Amino acid sequence: MNTPSGQRNPYLLPFALVCSLFFLWGIPNSMNGSLIRHFQFALDLKRWQAGIVDSAFYFGYFVLAIPAGMFMRKFGYKRGILLGLLLFSAGSMLFYPAADVQSFGFFLLALFTIASGLAFLETAANLYVTVLGDKQKAGWRINFAQSFNGLAIILGPIIGAKFIFSDLDTAELQRTKTAAELLDYRKTEILSVQGPYLLMGLILLAVTVLFWLTKMPEVGREEEQTLAPVSIAGLLRKYRHLALGVGAQFANVGAQATLWGYFADFKLDFSPEKHVDVAVRYANSFFGADPNVTLEKIANYHFSFAMVLFLIGRVIGTSLMSRYSPQRVVSWFSFAAVALVILAFLAGGLTAVLCIMLTFFCQSIMFPTIFALATDGLPPAESKLASSLVIMAIVGGAVMPPIAGLLSQAGGMKMALLAPLACFSFVVFYVTKGYRNATA
Repeated sequence: MNTPSGQRNPYLLPFALVCSLFFLWGIPNSMNGSLIRHFQFALDLKRWQAGIVDSAFYFGYFVLAIPAGMFMRKFGYKRGILLGLLLFSAGSMLFYPAADVQSFGFFLLALFTIASGLAFLETAANLYVTVLGDKQKAGWRINFAQSFNGLAIILGPIIGAKFIFSDLDTAELQRTKTAAELLDYRKTEILSVQGPYLLMGLILLAVTVLFWLTKMPEVGREEEQTLAPVSIAGLLRKYRHLALGVGAQFANVGAQATLWGYFADFKLDFSPEKHVDVAVRYANSFFGADPNVTLEKIANYHFSFAMVLFLIGRVIGTSLMSRYSPQRVVSWFSFAAVALVILAFLAGGLTAVLCIMLTFFCQSIMFPTIFALATDGLPPAESKLASSLVIMAIVGGAVMPPIAGLLSQAGGMKMALLAPLACFSFVVFYVTKGYRNATA
C-alpha cells in the first residue's frame, strides 16, 4: 500500500475497515462449539442433533458463495460487503425470537442467515485485501488481515463460557429434577443466547453504517465491466492453479474442522489422565478453574491453548512473509503439519496430543495463503467468481469430519488421523507444485 511521499494513502482506511470484518466473522464461527454444547441441554437435543449447527453454517457458505461472487461482479465490492453485513446482523438478531419460541429449526435458520452473510463478506474481503495495494504484498496483506480472525477465534469460546453457559451442573439436574422442573431450567438456559447475539447484531449495524459512509475503491471495476462473464466450468478449465486451489482449500478446511471438532475426543482417547501442564496452568489462571476439573474440561482447556498457538502462528507466519515469499512460508508450515500428524499417529499418548496442538500453529496461515495463490493473476472479470469458488470450498469442513468419525469406528481416534493426514498431504502438493499460475 505504498504511495508517493506526502500523499494520503487512499487504501488505508478501507483496508482497516476490511480488517475489522476478519475479526467480526471469527466470533460466530468460534461460538458454534459453545452452541452445540449448550443446545444439548437447553433444547434437549442429542449430540448428533446439536451437531447440525455446524452443518447449517457450512451449508450457508456452500449455497451463497457463488451468488456472492456474481453479485459483486455486477455491483462491486462495497455493495457486496454491505449486503453481507446486513445478512450477518439479521441472522444474529434472529437469535432473540428463536430463543423466545425455543425452536431449534428457528436457530438453524438464524445460523444459515449468518453464514449467508459471511459468504458475502469472506468472498469480498479475502479478495479485496489482495488488490488493495502492491500486488507483491498481497499474500502478506491477507495474512495480516487474517490475524484479526485468529484473535476473534480465541475470544469466541470465552464469550460462550462467560455469557452463555451457566454454573448449573446439567448432568446433576437431569438426574435429580422432574420433567416439569427440567423444562423450567431449559427455558431459562436458552434465553442466555439472546444478549450476546443481539449485541453482536447491533454492533454489525454500526459497522454497516461506517462502510456505507466510507468511500471504497473499486479496484479494476472499469476493466471488469468491459469483459464478458465467464462460466464456472470455463474458469476452472482455464486456470489449473485455481481448480487445484479449490481442492486445496477444501482439504485445508476439512483437516481444520476435523482436528478442531474432534480435539476433545483425541485428547480423551490418546491421553485422558496426563496433561500438558502449561495448558492447565493457563486455563486455571485465565478462567479461574477449580483444580478438580473434569477430564472433559481439561481437554477443552488444551483446545483453548491450542487456539493461542493458532494466533501465534498467524503472527509469526505473517512476519516471515515480509522476508520470504508466502508460497515458501506456507510450504514449510504444511510439511510440518504432515510430519506432526504422522508422529501423532505413530506415538500416541500425550505426545500425540502435543503434535495435534502444534498442527494448529501450522494451519494458521494455510487458508489465507491458499486463497491468495488460487486467485493470483486472474483478471478482474474473473477474480470475484474465482474468489467465491475458493470460499465455497469451505464445505470441506462438513465433509471430512464424518469421514474421520467413520474411520475412528474402525480403530479409535488414531485411525481418524488418516483424514487430516490425507488433507494436509494434498495441501503440500498444492503449495509446492499445484499453485503455479498457468492456464490448463
